[in-house]
Amino acid sequence: MVRVEGNGATGSLIQVRGLDKTYRRGSEDIDVLQGLNLDVDKGDFVAFMGPSGSGKTTLLNLLGGLDVPTRGTISVAGDEITHMSRGKLTDWRARHVGLIFQMYNLIPVLTAFQNVELPLLLTKLSRAERRKHVETALSVVGLDDRMGHFPRQLSGGQEQRVAIARAIVADPTFLLCDEPTGDLDRKSADDVMDLIKRLVQEYGKTVLMVTHDPLVARQANTTLHLDKGVLVEAGGRQGVVAGGAS
Repeated sequence: MVRVEGNGATGSLIQVRGLDKTYRRGSEDIDVLQGLNLDVDKGDFVAFMGPSGSGKTTLLNLLGGLDVPTRGTISVAGDEITHMSRGKLTDWRARHVGLIFQMYNLIPVLTAFQNVELPLLLTKLSRAERRKHVETALSVVGLDDRMGHFPRQLSGGQEQRVAIARAIVADPTFLLCDEPTGDLDRKSADDVMDLIKRLVQEYGKTVLMVTHDPLVARQANTTLHLDKGVLVEAGGRQGVVAGGAS
């Protein structure tokens, strides 16, 4: 269950409390996120929608430990990440976060296998163990017959599936998807969304996704709208009032 009131059960996988993010532009402070509260349980699939500049990607970056909030706290599986050192946060992110972007960010000179293996190179897994993990991840996304192919030899949809395999190869706690279908045609987008839903339904993955596409958002279990730095549940119920614009 997803809650934006901030009074959710303590057992939530992800807990966000009083989250603010302000950027400095010249002499002006830009408030991007204001007083956000959010609880996400294990196995939830959440879509974030909202106008450009509403703070959707900023929120994902904060949840993934890629940025730090101005105020507030984020806890994941009991780890409070907002005050971790940079080194500890890097280690935490490698264990717990799988990232999927609109642009696949594959390395052109590496094969599909080598691209997927990249997150494992910093682990203590043996070469044989890494190979088993990579083969399993590519099998899950339906590309076990494309392991030796380079990105230029794959379609856009296949490249995104390689990127998803890379995101899941280390078995992260949750996945963050930033416009995962934004660069795909409708058929490829549908295939990618079917795969993401399968990761939730069959493998119990927790997924938080930013999208502009209502058809994509409809695939999630919960849709939250972000506007002027405030989260609003689908149906219009504003979950966070303090510090936020109405």
